[in-house]
Amino acid sequence: MGYEPLYVAYLVYFNRDRDYFECHEVLEELWLSKDRDPLYKALLQIAVGLYHYRNGNTRGAIIMLEGAAAKLREYPEVTLGIHLGKLVREAEDYVRQLREYDDLAYYDLTIDIVDGELSEAVQAALPDIKPNIPQRRGPRRESCGR
Repeated sequence: MGYEPLYVAYLVYFNRDRDYFECHEVLEELWLSKDRDPLYKALLQIAVGLYHYRNGNTRGAIIMLEGAAAKLREYPEVTLGIHLGKLVREAEDYVRQLREYDDLAYYDLTIDIVDGELSEAVQAALPDIKPNIPQRRGPRRESCGR
């Protein structure tokens, strides 16, 4: 199939680094280049929702995760080489828990890669995608160089 390098980078930042700000940065670039495809926007919103909750913004997390899950529910269980259905159910469960518990401990989600070609692309990209330490908390004023 041949996966977009920015999508591969998104998966690395999401699954390996748990760097949801950087997930937003790379997937926003891809989303814009793909004429604002709602699938990429919803995947971007999953990362933004986790970013918000990790930073104490429960309301923002609920809005992002709920909206993303609603949009992603429209796609097949396996889409773009990932188990999208599982991600949707986990995002919906996260929202339910956020609504039910005032003291929900933050936890990460993992995107299950089910396509061998995508898995190989992610593995091949790992050495070239360096983790941001410390992770960024907001946009840079200078160009990102992508």
